[in-house]
Amino acid sequence: MRGIRLSVCIPTYNFGRFIGETLDSILPGITDEVEVLVVDGASTDNTGEVVRVRQERFPALRYHRLEKKGGIDRDMAKSVALARGEYVWLFSADDWMAEGALGRVLDEIRLELDLYLCGFTLCDFEMRPQKQHPILDAPDGSVYDLGDLRDRRDFFERGLTTTAFFSFMSSLVIRKEKWDSAKMDDTFVGSCWDHVARLFRLIPSGMRVKYLSGAYLLKRDDNDSFSERGIARRVGIAIEGYHRLANAFFGMESAEAHHIRRVLKNEYPLLNLLYIKSRTSQSHIPEDMKYLDGLVAKLYLDGEPADRVRLRLYRLAPPFALRPAEKAYKFARKFLPLP
Repeated sequence: MRGIRLSVCIPTYNFGRFIGETLDSILPGITDEVEVLVVDGASTDNTGEVVRVRQERFPALRYHRLEKKGGIDRDMAKSVALARGEYVWLFSADDWMAEGALGRVLDEIRLELDLYLCGFTLCDFEMRPQKQHPILDAPDGSVYDLGDLRDRRDFFERGLTTTAFFSFMSSLVIRKEKWDSAKMDDTFVGSCWDHVARLFRLIPSGMRVKYLSGAYLLKRDDNDSFSERGIARRVGIAIEGYHRLANAFFGMESAEAHHIRRVLKNEYPLLNLLYIKSRTSQSHIPEDMKYLDGLVAKLYLDGEPADRVRLRLYRLAPPFALRPAEKAYKFARKFLPLP
């Protein structure tokens, strides 16, 4: 019997409404080289029941329930620790695997690179495809050794969204031995970016990354489990988190940090910021508006001419006049890589 070459790892919490469809998109395509592992962070909904029904038909589906909720960082790390495959495909509990994607990934990992960065299709909440998500301005199949300075600078310069810098777990297929070689560091636990910190930590020793630009999965939009504290705080997870990552691993003045900040500005253009300002003003929580103003200042801290203009426009725009920005933003999301 062949060993397990690929573990599809799904950390989840209270996604019983969605995880059945996720599993149904994966399980029919598995082979004896693949296992599917669900790590449940002590869900209080029907997640366990949904998984167990499918275990009756698919013995390669494993279910591990944690005693208490650990948060996405710890649950993701636990799922990789429990995996038995040579490679791990991290996967969100509300996304769908694209038809044929499993076979394509199994073919790719025969090259034995360290990490595969997979493209995906953005969908609406009902999983109707909308557009291909931009990741990297590079040809399909491009390979980079991020331990090599020239390769790393080229890779970071080509980044279009933070997905290029490993933000979206469902786009990551990782050699487990490589992941395990970077010990967990509590510094970024609780930030939602511990997995990114772990991968950045591997770069100095060399990390070979292959970009797969096709549609390997479908990502459900407008289903953000991190938005309970409001839209400004949700935006802060990305802006503060990636500024912190950039400074910690590359230094604020580095080319890598510059490109991380550039990509953040791409993901949060002025139209988006005005929309967020409008939404935040409607909540009537002064602390949230003050927090958002600080985030925008951080976003434009490079002080380039365009940054100064956008920051001034953001500050001058009165909240009551921002309703048109809301409508324009919602329309633009259908065509542009906006959060």
